[in-house]
Amino acid sequence: MSWFDASLSWLKGLFSRPVTRSTTGLDAPLDAHGRPLDVVRETVTTSGPLKPGHLRRIHRDARLLPKGVRRYTPGRKKWMEAAEARRLFSATLRTRNRNLRDLLPDEAQLARYGLPIWRTEADVAAALGISVGMLRHYSLHRPRERVRHYVTFAVPKRSGGHRLIHAPKRRLKALQRRLLELLVSKLPVSPQAHGFVAERSIKTGAAPHVGRRVVLKLDLKDFFPSVTSARVRGLLIALGYGYPVAATLAVLMTEAERQPVEVEGAVFHVPVGPRVCVQGASTSPGLCNAVLLRLDRRLAGLARRYGYTYTRYADDLSFSGDDVAALERVRALAARYVREEGFEVNRDKTRVQRQGGAQRVTGVTVNATLGLSRQERRRLRAMLHQEGQAGDDEARRARLDGLLAYVKMLNPEQAERLARRRKPRRS
Repeated sequence: MSWFDASLSWLKGLFSRPVTRSTTGLDAPLDAHGRPLDVVRETVTTSGPLKPGHLRRIHRDARLLPKGVRRYTPGRKKWMEAAEARRLFSATLRTRNRNLRDLLPDEAQLARYGLPIWRTEADVAAALGISVGMLRHYSLHRPRERVRHYVTFAVPKRSGGHRLIHAPKRRLKALQRRLLELLVSKLPVSPQAHGFVAERSIKTGAAPHVGRRVVLKLDLKDFFPSVTSARVRGLLIALGYGYPVAATLAVLMTEAERQPVEVEGAVFHVPVGPRVCVQGASTSPGLCNAVLLRLDRRLAGLARRYGYTYTRYADDLSFSGDDVAALERVRALAARYVREEGFEVNRDKTRVQRQGGAQRVTGVTVNATLGLSRQERRRLRAMLHQEGQAGDDEARRARLDGLLAYVKMLNPEQAERLARRRKPRRS
């Protein structure tokens, strides 16, 4: 064979080799004919971690690889059923990131976090005790709806304005409560989070700040609306779920603010914003705590660097320490970290509390001891003194019982002293 024939043969082999899709910047392994080994087997493509330094591995669905990569096998079955194809390429599961839509679950990652292993929507439906069709009915993002899955109403805020509450209807509420038990309650949460976490409360969130020289309080603006469906989906993918399951669960646990629009005599509810975690869904607090895991870790590291203590209760961030000179540095860096993580600090609710005044964290006084302030104890003593004079009002007595139980939870010594002033109930 001449050198020309050898060169021509080499060029033919080069240009006839199918193009492979790289997931980590490296080509997939090839067989003797230049074809990807995983595609020849028509199984799942496996590559490196989803992000540098992460344990979550990339597992890709070979059916969704580019056409030039797949090898046609005569007589084989269809790649997927028509219903699965319609669902996978619907607007609900649509994404601009082609590196996400063919992701399959990483079962080792799910087992590492103790999460249920759901490979397909059928697994999710079976765990919830419903059909796949019913699951897709509740996890479908419609650009217009005739009948909504939520009841929306507004409640006034103490600071003025109104807060929108989206209360899920009966069937959807039952599904979300089931998801809360099976999935959301098992999501990783930082030790600094004390809101909506079992065996933690306002007491555990305020106790680390007792007796400090300065207390810094920050508030996250629009806390729940900042956690969008895309962020929930990304969280579930990072924890090990495949794209179809993560997208379905994200839509099932979020909702968009909608407005009624009349078209040709019919009323439709049209979204006026992205799908977000709404106040009223039982899954929203746990999802928000899990999304804030990285921010909590960064803020805790910031606090340790300057000798401060950090805790968070829902959207209330609390820092306390004895180094007053480092206060402005802590506040500036905390605000920067919050912005980098996709949230915003509400400047109107930022507070600096020093020992000379009242220091309160999550509504609890932390100046010298944990409990009620002096003014609150005096007010409660007056209420107990007036109890007998006002007659035996059952509603009033029940309210006082609740207040004393609250004080007992915070500070049993304060509660015991207050209870001594209570007159015995007349028979």
